[in-house]
Amino acid sequence: MTSSDVEAIVVDDIHKSYGDLRAVDGVSFTVDHGEFFGILGPNGAGKTTALEIMEGLREPDRGSVRLLGTDPFPRKVALLPRIGVQLQASAFFDKLTAREQLETFAALYGVGPARAAEMLELVGLTDKANTREDKLSGGQRQRLSIACALVHDPDIVFLDEPTAALDPQARRNLWDVLRAIRERGKTIVYTTHYLDEAEILCDRVAIMDRGKVLALDTPAALVRGLDAPARITLERGALTEADAAALPGADEVTADEQSLTITTRIPAALLTALAERGTLDGLQVRTATLEDVFLHLTGREYRA
Repeated sequence: MTSSDVEAIVVDDIHKSYGDLRAVDGVSFTVDHGEFFGILGPNGAGKTTALEIMEGLREPDRGSVRLLGTDPFPRKVALLPRIGVQLQASAFFDKLTAREQLETFAALYGVGPARAAEMLELVGLTDKANTREDKLSGGQRQRLSIACALVHDPDIVFLDEPTAALDPQARRNLWDVLRAIRERGKTIVYTTHYLDEAEILCDRVAIMDRGKVLALDTPAALVRGLDAPARITLERGALTEADAAALPGADEVTADEQSLTITTRIPAALLTALAERGTLDGLQVRTATLEDVFLHLTGREYRA
């Protein structure tokens, strides 16, 4: 088996600068066929620029990309039917319904109109088939945008922050769409700053900041590598701070007006001791998440 049989995308030391700004600064990774690969990072990390280089929309200053074994820049006519692209800012044809949008995109790739009905069903918009796109909600427009990227049945789908600006319910609905796409065997590369969904959806993630990849692995492996303690929170009054500090495995105890939190690296022993004291009511256990890894690597300051 050759590497091209396994790897849908090979990114090798790509660089892209705009004046003094190094938007992408030596990024390398591979994406396997059928993989759901996430690129995470704060605003300005270089996620979108890296994605656009992979899509063939931008030429790197240095380095190379192989997309299905081909250099995507300049854009290759033979390659376009094999990739689907959903950009941050969705663009639709004016005054067309959801079905007409899909039929038009399908026609651009030589695909018959029957495909539109299948895509509407996939993204849960069958009941909105005859609704103009400007009358759809934000979440429905995002789902229609993804359907347009999929209507020609591409091998690789690029999604740039597909759940941005959606309410929690719309985000969760879109997760189901993304899972359905992956179940069809598609390779998905997407950017996001929602760490919870990346932890749930992605096979692997690359965490970027200031144009560089800081870490790359499965979400579970990245969390394990952080070796962060667990935090057990009790209702205030369940234990005194002194009693909590004396429990086996307690490393640190903090308290506020509502709760008492115990930090530990051996939660099993501490939870057993709490159970013996009958103080499990209202208890919450928080272990490390991908968000903790992200903040550890990129810092906690807000960057607009």
